[in-house]
Amino acid sequence: MLEILRRLRDDEQGQDIAEYAVMLAVILLLVVGTIKLIGTNANNTFSNVASTLQ
Repeated sequence: MLEILRRLRDDEQGQDIAEYAVMLAVILLLVVGTIKLIGTNANNTFSNVASTLQ
């Protein structure tokens, strides 16, 4: 029983998965934020061009 507890304590595989999950969450937040920013700016630019052409 003590050996099983030692192996569980020394096992770092779960820690790696948690680190990858946090890293993925940060990357997704950056991508979504960038898309929203670019989308808003692109929409404003196309609106300005459309109103200038009319």
